[in-house]
Amino acid sequence: MYDQTRAQQPANSVTGSAGRRTPGPEPLLPSDERAKLALRLQQALNSFADSPRQSLEEAEGAFDEAVAHLANALAERRRALHEGWQDQDPETQSDALRLALREYREITQRLLRV
Repeated sequence: MYDQTRAQQPANSVTGSAGRRTPGPEPLLPSDERAKLALRLQQALNSFADSPRQSLEEAEGAFDEAVAHLANALAERRRALHEGWQDQDPETQSDALRLALREYREITQRLLRV
């Protein structure tokens, strides 16, 4: 039987414990990188009372690193998507092209919500 909800989920959705896809897009940054950046920012916030300027510089560094990681992740995602569809014959590979379009839409919509 056709499952319209499942068919409309992005191809890269994370699967749950029973092999079902869980809602939501795949994170752009790995969880360990997100955790490191969050810890760095939290340390900057915690040290503000003792050394405000150093705290601000640390927060700015965490921000810059997050932006760099995000830019690299987006560039890699774009490269992989482009390689996946650029050599496809539109007449015979419409499903692959449709999936690529869905990915572009999902990523662009996420960026527009930021």
